[in-house]
Amino acid sequence: MSSTQVYRIHIKASPQRIWDAITTPEWTSRYGYRGENHMELRPGGAFRGMSNAGMIAAGAPELGVDGEIVEVAPPFRLVQTWRMLMDPDHVPEGFTRLTYELKEGKDGITALTVTHEIGDEAGLAQLLSGELEDMGAGGGWPWILSDLKSLLETGSAMAG
Repeated sequence: MSSTQVYRIHIKASPQRIWDAITTPEWTSRYGYRGENHMELRPGGAFRGMSNAGMIAAGAPELGVDGEIVEVAPPFRLVQTWRMLMDPDHVPEGFTRLTYELKEGKDGITALTVTHEIGDEAGLAQLLSGELEDMGAGGGWPWILSDLKSLLETGSAMAG
């Protein structure tokens, strides 16, 4: 059974500020799993999501996720492929499709929708949903997006 996860969060920040937080290593290293994401923001450009120092010390590879940029329309839409490299069990699952959509609303609030088309891999779907958090696998997209919101609205990331 094919899996698509959709997350929507409202953030009191401009689309450009959220775009920058999603697409620049200076920002991506400050929330979520705190790894730098490097993106060549053009169709066909590379995406490289680096593991943080703690992950590497625990045995994770330096390159945690990779992919290719498919579509870029700053600051409102980014589509890319995404493949989990951190866990060797997930590497054979191949590439998934990840879409960020930002819609500017009233009062300085932007809706961020993240759609992750995972496919048939139930284990990866559990990991990305945060279902395996109690087993030490992290909080997936809910954790990343909550931390992003906290950082942009308060200037501080959540503890973790």
